[in-house]
Amino acid sequence: MAPPGPAGAHPTSAEPLSRSIFRKFLLMLCSLLTSLYVFYCLAERCQTLSGPVVGLSGGGEEAGAPGRGVLAEGPRELAVWPAAAQRKRLLQLRQWRRRRRPSRRESGEEAAWEEETPGLAGGPGGSGAGSSVAEAPPGTLALLLDEGSKQLPQAIIIGVKKGGTRALLEFLRVHPDVRAVGAEPHFFDRSYDKGLAWYRDLMPRTLEGQITMEKTPSYFVTREAPARISAMSKDTKLIVVVRDPVTRAISDYTQTLSKRPDIPTFESLTFKNRTTGLIDTSWSAIQIGIYAKHLEHWLRHFPIGQMLFVSGERLISDPAGELGRVQDFLGLKRIITDKHFYFNKTKGFPCLKKAEGSSKPHCLGKTKGRTHPEIDREVVQRLRDFYRPFNLKFYQMTGHDFGWDG
Repeated sequence: MAPPGPAGAHPTSAEPLSRSIFRKFLLMLCSLLTSLYVFYCLAERCQTLSGPVVGLSGGGEEAGAPGRGVLAEGPRELAVWPAAAQRKRLLQLRQWRRRRRPSRRESGEEAAWEEETPGLAGGPGGSGAGSSVAEAPPGTLALLLDEGSKQLPQAIIIGVKKGGTRALLEFLRVHPDVRAVGAEPHFFDRSYDKGLAWYRDLMPRTLEGQITMEKTPSYFVTREAPARISAMSKDTKLIVVVRDPVTRAISDYTQTLSKRPDIPTFESLTFKNRTTGLIDTSWSAIQIGIYAKHLEHWLRHFPIGQMLFVSGERLISDPAGELGRVQDFLGLKRIITDKHFYFNKTKGFPCLKKAEGSSKPHCLGKTKGRTHPEIDREVVQRLRDFYRPFNLKFYQMTGHDFGWDG
């Protein structure tokens, strides 16, 4: 028997030449697959970046041009969007995937949106302002490209509390040309001393042709807010969501009751003296609903044409119709239509069929649409009588009859 050869010797008859060739083939195959994987990863990255990069070159439609389609569901559908919309779409898809449940707002407004499984779209909804939609951090893509900039808002939803402001903001955020901060900044009522630079830094990045928005319902009843917003920009567009003041007051009370079950009854808080029927206008739940009084302060600084009054009732019964008015007011193409909504019969509220970047419906949640306590009918009627002259004046000031006294 021949002695074994030295280590590293060439293959002998004990190790056929075919085995060596096979090993080399496997090595080459592994190298090829690794190269293909790296190339695939790079190609995917380039595809993600292509929208913004091409858009910056100035080709195609202008960045501010209106879109040509409705909500896209993925990269395949992005071709129907103009360049600016494609860029924002890519950023927002990334943001929605990272969305987390935010903490409760400073204002005490609670969560109002949550995702529903498609099979349960008609069932109980989940939770709104807070459960879904605090503004996500600026997209990594935008930061990498240093694309877009933070701007002071060109439009603000200034009121009113328990009127439907959260629903309106979330519906608007479906539009590719709207960028809004999710949490209420409370700059013009609580944090004005921090300065406009601090306020601007709260805003999301926007691209050319996009609108920056925020909503803080307490602005409408803050005496200093009109002058402060005017000092920031006299061209700011103002949106006010209003609702039957009696229903709004009961809703306001219901929210407080859910947090503080030991508070007095609605009836006892409504009157200074139940026997004389004198309404206590110092109670905020009552005071907020005197819309005409608050509007007078705003009209000293802004023309009525620069304000849009949205019906909270119609926002529920015909969300697409009210969103059409809002889009027109903001100078946006009517992209949000009735195709974006379905009505949740269990909750009695409209829901988004698909929020951007998500295949699941989003709906007003558990903290919205609470069951109101039973209120004495005589108290309700006295409140209607109290509000009637203020409502009529408000109709005259706005040129719109909201039908609360019919």
